Amino acid sequence: MDTTLFWGRPEKRDSWRTIFTLAYQSLGVVYGDLSTSPLYVYKSTFAENLQHSETNEEVYGVLCFVFWTLTLIPLLKYVFIVLRADDNGEGGTFALYSLLCRHARLSSLPNHQLADEELSAYTIDRPQTENSSNFSFSSCLKSTLEKCKVLQKMLLVLALIGTCMVIGDGVLTPAISVFSAVSGLELSMAKEHHQYIEVPLACGILVFLFALQHYGTHQVGFLFAPVVIVWLLCISAIGLYNIFYWNPLVYKALSPYYMYKFLKKTKKQGWMALGGILLCITGSEAMFADLGHFSQFSIKLAFTFAVYPSLVLAYMGQAAYLSKHHNLDNEYRIGFYVSVPEKVRWPVLAIAILAAVVGSQAIITGTFSIIKQCSALGCFPRVKIIHTSSKIHGQIYIPLINWILMILCLAVTIGFRDTKRLGNAAGLAVITVMLVSTCLMSLVIVLCWRKSVLLAIAFILFFGSIEALYFSASLIKFFEGAWVPIALSMTFLVVMYVWHYGTVKKYEADVENKVPINWLLSIGPKIGIVRVRGIGLVHTELVTGIPAIFSHFVTNLPAFHQILVFLCIKSVTVPHVRPEERFLVGRVGPKEYRLYRCIARYGYRDMHKDDLEFERDLACSIAEFIRSERTESNNFRHENLDDNERMTVIGTSSTQLDGIQMCENETYASPIIRTSEIIKSEALRKRVRFVLPESPKMDIGTRGELEELMEAREAGIAFIMGHSYVKAKKGSGWMKKLVINYGYDFLRKNSRGPSYALSIPYASTLEVGMVYYV
Repeated sequence: MDTTLFWGRPEKRDSWRTIFTLAYQSLGVVYGDLSTSPLYVYKSTFAENLQHSETNEEVYGVLCFVFWTLTLIPLLKYVFIVLRADDNGEGGTFALYSLLCRHARLSSLPNHQLADEELSAYTIDRPQTENSSNFSFSSCLKSTLEKCKVLQKMLLVLALIGTCMVIGDGVLTPAISVFSAVSGLELSMAKEHHQYIEVPLACGILVFLFALQHYGTHQVGFLFAPVVIVWLLCISAIGLYNIFYWNPLVYKALSPYYMYKFLKKTKKQGWMALGGILLCITGSEAMFADLGHFSQFSIKLAFTFAVYPSLVLAYMGQAAYLSKHHNLDNEYRIGFYVSVPEKVRWPVLAIAILAAVVGSQAIITGTFSIIKQCSALGCFPRVKIIHTSSKIHGQIYIPLINWILMILCLAVTIGFRDTKRLGNAAGLAVITVMLVSTCLMSLVIVLCWRKSVLLAIAFILFFGSIEALYFSASLIKFFEGAWVPIALSMTFLVVMYVWHYGTVKKYEADVENKVPINWLLSIGPKIGIVRVRGIGLVHTELVTGIPAIFSHFVTNLPAFHQILVFLCIKSVTVPHVRPEERFLVGRVGPKEYRLYRCIARYGYRDMHKDDLEFERDLACSIAEFIRSERTESNNFRHENLDDNERMTVIGTSSTQLDGIQMCENETYASPIIRTSEIIKSEALRKRVRFVLPESPKMDIGTRGELEELMEAREAGIAFIMGHSYVKAKKGSGWMKKLVINYGYDFLRKNSRGPSYALSIPYASTLEVGMVYYV
């Protein structure tokens, strides 16, 4: 059998040294949460009134469930299957949703264009060969999804539920990890006193952890992998010691027969105990969610040969110890630390706390990443995003979310004060995310991979039934802590759906009220429009037509700049847009009017530029469009849009090495006329010049248009920021009024402005507002 079917082949560009380096780094970033699960699994499981009998059927049954759960979910499902469903190297719930949006045109973004489907990221994951029967069913399913708006909304809500549960996990995982780590103090003091120290100590560690977030992972990240490696070696050594010292025959409990005996004997208590067993796979989703920072092969390598065997040895060692100690108080002394030899208990406690901090750090940064994705795709209000590393793109910090997570994390820690209820809450969040990924993955198998529908059905039945069993065991504990992730996810779901609904309604109003180019061309002689020096950037979300905001501006102030650019900065359903495909540039109206449209496209994980480099790229893209308009190269792709605008794909200035480059300085140096340059002869405060390629030769009209663009750039750029407000029209239902007039309006007022507006000088900004009734 070809093993590469499951493992995949190492990337050609990656040497084995690179792969092992990435695998080493992934231990600290990806597996911190999963590796600390032995701290609380047995304690949470036996908290369900399980009787620890001398026959050890309960202990062996729990060990058997833990082993096969680890084997089937993280190893079989994620390592061998789900990791292969990456979105151009990115993973997570939104990566699966993004794949489906591209293959079935289910995009939740209202300003989606056909030109976006020509991006290289769209075509890179399309299958090369297709079976005719599979293709037929896939086409039928695709057509159904594209036509049925209800199914599209259900799919979006499903993806949002998975996302909200990840955010809930960002609240609960740090709480249970840190609280379980400090619970080792219970063995060193009286039962009635240790809680008075555990809770304040856990809260202090959590405050310290969240306070460190603004420094970024890169500042302390070099410690993560060594901490997790030491922790894995520690639990492996303790596990081996317990196996050989207490019960060398504990391996027999790995037989599936013990699961049957466990459920037969314990019945309802055993079924409810599955909610505690479920915690052994907490953090498995991080393998897929953090895929963008590493590679498939490195993550598979680290889990299969380091994390998986260490966890199996740790759980077997705990079971071996418990099988020889039947007089333990189930609720108090059946945790992880009781199986640790007393001589090394304090060092292990210190290592466990460090490992818990590392595991919590991973889920917190993962929460930041998924919120950034949701915001880019119009499903979360805009928030302040700080990039904490200039070298590593994915490391970000969101202050507002950080402090909200900290407050909620402290609240559940102080409110619950025990591992049982924290485990119930965390378990439901984890298994819900896995159920969502299973449902989305079954659609990916059919729509994206074009595999047999029977394979997709087998996938969802096999893994879905296992996860549904665990989900039911977690949901039954609703009043014992499981209500927390439901409450958190419903709160975030309402926020996200209200924002998405209001954004779509606002864009539909913009489209409905846009004006044709003929209107602008016809009003000039009537009201005496004056053209002033400089470049005017009209920011709009429209990709075609003239926004009503500009017609409102011109009607009241009949003047605009000699160069006018309708600028749209939008996100697309791919993780990254290549710089050479960044801009779509076209002309609006006749050439002599000097009206242009520029669409800057970013992926949902791309970093938007907030500096002057974007202005330079924008000016160069328009100049390159002017130069190439008559001598169109075959390398440029065009798209006929609704208003008969022809758009040309232009890259950033760094990718157009053979195209136009722009030079700026502040000197009054005398001009030097060269054949390859267009230079203004006047001595201006800011001197701008375009450096042109030697060929092909330009005609007089093109050269004159470039000179005018350069002159306008020297005069400066003015920014016309449009603000469209939506209100529910008269006669609307009370629910629509509540969502639009209060919910969306509140989020809009308290959300951050567009990222590209941060560096705009206030003196050069003009804001225009309009109210739409929808």
